[in-house]
Order: sequence, then C-alpha cells, then structure tokens
Amino acid sequence: MLKESFLRYLRYEKNYSEKTIVAYGTDLSMFEAYFKAADETLDFTTVDTDVIRGWMLSLMDEGNASSSVNRKLSSLRSFYRYLLREKVVSVDPASKVRAPKKKKPLPVFVKDADMNRLLDEDPGDGFESVRDKAVIATFYETGIRRAELIGLKDGDVDLSVCQMKVTGKRNKQRIIPFGDDLKEMLQAYLSARNRCCPKECEAFFVRKDGKQMYPGLVYLLVKQNLSRVVTLKKKSPHVLRHSFATTMLNHQAGLESVKELLGHESLATTEIYTHTTFEELKKVYEQAHPRA
Repeated sequence: MLKESFLRYLRYEKNYSEKTIVAYGTDLSMFEAYFKAADETLDFTTVDTDVIRGWMLSLMDEGNASSSVNRKLSSLRSFYRYLLREKVVSVDPASKVRAPKKKKPLPVFVKDADMNRLLDEDPGDGFESVRDKAVIATFYETGIRRAELIGLKDGDVDLSVCQMKVTGKRNKQRIIPFGDDLKEMLQAYLSARNRCCPKECEAFFVRKDGKQMYPGLVYLLVKQNLSRVVTLKKKSPHVLRHSFATTMLNHQAGLESVKELLGHESLATTEIYTHTTFEELKKVYEQAHPRA
C-alpha cells in the first residue's frame, strides 16, 4: 500500500510522466524483493541503512553501472522523504547512504562551422527536406528537447515576435526567443506544410499526412543530416541541445541565462557545459602556444 500511495503522489501531485512513475515502481519492487529474500519479517518501514547499503553493493556486484545504482538510490530517497512527510516513518534510512561516484562524460556537441555548413545548404522544395532543415535549426537555435519539439502547436510559435512557448518536464512552460534566420526557415516550412497538408494540423511539426511526428522519426532525421557534416559517434537531437548550450557559452552568454533557456532546474546541471568550453579552450591553447 505504501508503494502504491507514493506512486499516486508522483502521478497526481508531482505530475511526473508515466515512464518515470513506472521506473520508480520498478526500483521499489526490486528493493522489496531484495530485503524480503534476506528477512521475511522486514517491510519498508523497518529496513535500516545497512539493508539499503547491502542492496547498493549487491547491484554493483551484479555489474550495474554506477549511474543505474544512483538512480535506484534516488528512487529510495524520494520514497522515504515521502514517508517522512506522511509521518509513516520517523527516520529516513536512505539519507546516510553515500551514492557511488560516477564519471561524468563531457557533452558531445557539433562545432559552429559544421552546423553552418549544414544549415546554409539549400534544402530544395520537397516538404520533408524543408521540414527536416527547420527541425534541425530549431534544435540548434533554441536548445529545446525532442519531446518539447514534438509537442509544439501552431499557437506556441509566434513568428511576429520571434519566440516560442515550450512545455518542458513536469508541464513547466518557458518562452524562448529566436532569430531571423530561424524565422525564415519556419516560414518556409509552414509554406511547404500548407501546400502538402492544406487541412488543419494537430501539431506544428508534422509528417506528410499532417499527423504529429514521433520520437524515432525525429531521431532518424537528425542522425541522417548530422552524418553529412560530422563523424561523431552520437548524432541525436540531444547533441544539438548540447551544441546550443556550448555555442551560447562560447559566445559569452551568462550561465544563468543558458539555464533558463534550457529549462534546467539546477544551475549545477548547466555547469557541465562550462567544462566543455574549457576543453575547447585547452585545445586552442595547445595548438597555438609554442610551449604548450
């Protein structure tokens, strides 16, 4: 009952996505199976810190990545914070468990020159090629997530003032400005869309039949187009989001401003891009300085 109550709280009060709720439920069920196998008399209210540490160690012994173990620990922490708030427990057994350290890879990004080569190409008159170029430009010039782009409606994009209203994680909305170059591409896309799909569309970016795009299609078109200008292993919409953030910081944008544009909750999440720009600075130094 406690687990079900917590998941209802995530769904109706915290407004978490169904995918996130399922992940939390799976983590809690795995933990319950672990401590029940050790001692049938235990339940969520009687386990202690040592039991949670033991589960963390068993997960790592099984070969789980530290990022996966950290996510499961995060689920437990959220669960016990909820039980504390509801006064079901008086002590949080997860609070003193130290998460395993994980190495944070630097975000992969596309350099300005490569993006310019891609976006300066003439896409021709075909609906899909015009749309694909507009999609890539939108990712690169606004930094929005794939789900945010798919969820855009016509009313969210205001070409008269060059801004779009984006609905991000947990239904939080933010306004993102964009420039004249993207405005021209979006106008060209809408003209092509009106020729191809004269009836009213359910989304801003659509397929040939006027229906909303889906995640796999967006990923594929980004990968195919980026493959023409870069040899990066990762060629995803999120790489374009990384590219937006890195470009902004490389051109003296403030960290707080980039945080707001990306829709990050914490400044710490945005700060990883400062490491990327520093790595670029190091490369310039090593190439240019005779004593580097």
